[in-house]
Amino acid sequence: MTQSEYNYDDLIRSSQTYKTAKDDRYKESSKDKLYKIAKKKIETTMIGALSTVEKHLGFLWGHDSQEELSPEEQHIKSIYDMIRSEILDKGNSQIRNLESEMSHYEIKWLRYHMNLPLMSMDLKEETTNGED
Repeated sequence: MTQSEYNYDDLIRSSQTYKTAKDDRYKESSKDKLYKIAKKKIETTMIGALSTVEKHLGFLWGHDSQEELSPEEQHIKSIYDMIRSEILDKGNSQIRNLESEMSHYEIKWLRYHMNLPLMSMDLKEETTNGED
C-alpha cells in the first residue's frame, strides 16, 4: 500500500469514528432532554395537586388567613403538611425511578420537521406574461 492509501484509510476510519461519537452524543443529549421534560411534568403534577387541595380545603387550616390558627386548625395543618410531604416524597421517588428506567433505553429525538413547498418560476414565462 502506498502512503496515500494509508492516509485515505485513516481518513475513512476517523470519519466513521467521528460520526459514531457524534451520534452517541446526540442520543445522550436526546435522553437528557426527554428526562428533563418528563421530570418537569411530574413536578408540575405534584405541585398542581397540592395547589388544588390548598385551594379547596385550605379554609380548614386557615390557608389564606392572617389570623392565629386555632388548635383544630393547627392539627389539620399538621395533617396537611404530612400529606404534602408524602406526596412530594412519592413524586420524587417516581422521578428517580424514571431516570433509572430511562437508562435501559436508547433515545433519539426526531426533531421538528417542516416541509416547505418550492415553486419553480420560469423567468421567460413571467416576462412574456407581463408584456401581454
